[in-house]
Amino acid sequence: MSDAPTKVVMSTDLPGAINRRQGKVRDIYEYEEGLLLVATDRISAFDVVMPTGIPDKGKVLTQVSKFWFEKTESIVPNHLISTDVADFPEAVQPYAEMLEGRAMWCRRAEVVPVECVVRGYLAGSAWRAYQRGEVYCGYTFPEGLSEADKLDQPLFTPTTKADEGHDMPITRAQCVELCCDRHAMAMESLSIELYEYAWEHARASGLLLADTKFEFGLVDDELVVIDEMLTPDSSRYWDADQWRPGHQPEGFDKQYLRDWLDGLDDWDKTPPGPELPGHVVSRTRELYLELMERLTGSTP
Repeated sequence: MSDAPTKVVMSTDLPGAINRRQGKVRDIYEYEEGLLLVATDRISAFDVVMPTGIPDKGKVLTQVSKFWFEKTESIVPNHLISTDVADFPEAVQPYAEMLEGRAMWCRRAEVVPVECVVRGYLAGSAWRAYQRGEVYCGYTFPEGLSEADKLDQPLFTPTTKADEGHDMPITRAQCVELCCDRHAMAMESLSIELYEYAWEHARASGLLLADTKFEFGLVDDELVVIDEMLTPDSSRYWDADQWRPGHQPEGFDKQYLRDWLDGLDDWDKTPPGPELPGHVVSRTRELYLELMERLTGSTP
């Protein structure tokens, strides 16, 4: 595992783009030939971007996504063209050192306005809804379940795709209303197939994939996976040896950061976020790097 973090990249400003927009983590540049997605080292929690970055985080997200895009392209196509900076637009070549390992050159796609979440275990918002006795995304869970219980089968629990604020859970019927019956059925089937494939690979690496989300777009009316894929930002991975029902293991994701933030008495979970201390930055980075190494066999 790498002990020497690279320079933290919090934002980018690349030339020659037709359009540019900034997400919580990615800077997205639109060119005539495609999209350049640059994963920065920004990290968000409770929908607030922190002022402190996590070294190498953007590289982990990009390289884990690349790993999964390549392994699953026989299941469903994706938008990735290349992660080789030499294939990027000529205008950004002077920024090659900064872009190396953290950017993807992608096909443009018409974004489907639904987050395709698949859950294999009872955790997160589904667990909180279960505790309140609520129906979740149209599902009524059986009585007697504990936190982190493995579900009988993976569940498709879609959400809205919000530009700002929280994504909201929706039913399968609402998913159809947002994107049409044909695409909704295909996204559900593909999402579950991708989850099951990834779960098997993760299990062989000593990990459990508790849940994840996929995003889809249309290229010539064909569904393709877009954005990121099975990363620690979009997925909940647990150490298989630590898992037991009734107890949520430490995740290889932002949960360590969220737990630290939850312990603050002087932050109300609204912008601006607090500066992160060194131990939180260091531990969060370690978790991201460990996940990448265990899944892919490499680090940035």
